[in-house]
Amino acid sequence: MKAVVIAEPGRIEFGTVADPTPGPRDVVVAVTACGLCGTDLHILQGEFAPTLPIVPGHEFAGEVVAVGSAVTEIRIGARVAVDPSLPCRECYYCRLGRGNLCERWAAIGVTVPGGAAEFVAAPVANCVVLPEHVETADAALIEPLSCAVRGYDVLRSRLADRVLIYGSGTMGLMMLELAKRTGAATVDMVDINADRLTTARLLGCSNAVTSADEIDRPRGWDVVIDATGSAAAIQDGLGRVGKGGTFLQFGVSDYATRAVIEPYRIYNHEITITGSMAVLHSFERAAELFASGVLDPKVFISDRLPLADYAQALDLFKAGQGRKIQVLP
Repeated sequence: MKAVVIAEPGRIEFGTVADPTPGPRDVVVAVTACGLCGTDLHILQGEFAPTLPIVPGHEFAGEVVAVGSAVTEIRIGARVAVDPSLPCRECYYCRLGRGNLCERWAAIGVTVPGGAAEFVAAPVANCVVLPEHVETADAALIEPLSCAVRGYDVLRSRLADRVLIYGSGTMGLMMLELAKRTGAATVDMVDINADRLTTARLLGCSNAVTSADEIDRPRGWDVVIDATGSAAAIQDGLGRVGKGGTFLQFGVSDYATRAVIEPYRIYNHEITITGSMAVLHSFERAAELFASGVLDPKVFISDRLPLADYAQALDLFKAGQGRKIQVLP
């Protein structure tokens, strides 16, 4: 089959690799669409170096074309979205129900071959069958949406919270849509790229600005979310949290990224600083939300390129152009 391979840090190859075969409780999915995200850039940068070479791609959906000998739940021809998470289900954190913190953490497209290929193998337990009205290619958005759902599980949002989100890319926009659904009083968006704020305005944010200084909020915000991973955004956002408020680190930073905190202010203002890592008991709920129309794929998906143009697609993503970029085998 044709597939993308990140062979070593900084080097992407496109060529032929062996077709996957299903284990007893696996299926093989013919990939319809595969989305790109920040994790793919980190893999390319070598921050998951022990896993290289690897076929990337953890946001994907497609059609089941083969099933393992012990699979009875899903038949060939079913259209599915796939949760890439592969917790060991045996370690300390898995036994606590925290599989996203697994001590042997693994994921399709990160530690085992992923969806930037014509075919990919996945556990049947990770597959969600799509309803008829959901387009298969659009359903690749379910995985990033499930990460956003996990973020709101961590936040435990309250009605009438005032929310500030840094980053108007795909993930920031998903957090915007969920903030509206969870009853936020206002949702303000910050992005240093003014062009990216156009979509935030289209989706009905309260304010779309290039600096939070442009918004009159002397008491700060109840919830501040970083969806960029940028040190500058994180540092600025930490200073915008109001008394009793929460800062959520949602964006994926480089390993070397650092920010300065003020311990006395955290103590004196009872500020919570927390993080949200990947997917945890949220994929099925994201699929339900997606089927209900929480996101408009026409708004969220800006570019679809052939699989062979994966390197070009990743360059577009790195340059901050567009919204969700997909490759199509």
